[in-house]
Amino acid sequence: MDFRLMGFDTPLFHTLHHLVDAAEDGENKSMSAPTRTYVRDAKAMAATPADIKEYPNSYAFIVDMPGLKSGDIKVQVEEDNVLLISGERKREEEKEGAKYVRMERRVGKFMRKFVLPDNANTEAISATCQDGVLTVTVQKLPPPEPKKPKTIEVKIG
Repeated sequence: MDFRLMGFDTPLFHTLHHLVDAAEDGENKSMSAPTRTYVRDAKAMAATPADIKEYPNSYAFIVDMPGLKSGDIKVQVEEDNVLLISGERKREEEKEGAKYVRMERRVGKFMRKFVLPDNANTEAISATCQDGVLTVTVQKLPPPEPKKPKTIEVKIG
């Protein structure tokens, strides 16, 4: 299958395409082929662009989610420091007598994973979706108190 026909003309897909072809053709038996799950997740991640902003007290992860309801989007924290944004965009039900002439909007599962910085407060995360834009805000932990120097008494003996 040629991914370029589907609009996926990226280095990631070229590599995945080569790996899948090599596994199917048996070209390189020493190379382990990616699993279907890996390829599916790679497609879902590559097709979900995101912006990340850092503010003085928080981080904001911004992802376009046009036409999705809150029930279609899942925001989770896994392994204590990985933010996972996932969900599924479903195809509209076809009405009687209507057929697609062209279908360009992406349907299917999407996912993005972000490793959070050490100062991210995973207990203070909020998510809002407004006008088709999901914004996940992760508050920062307060900076640690600077350690005061310890004074050691010098004894004269």
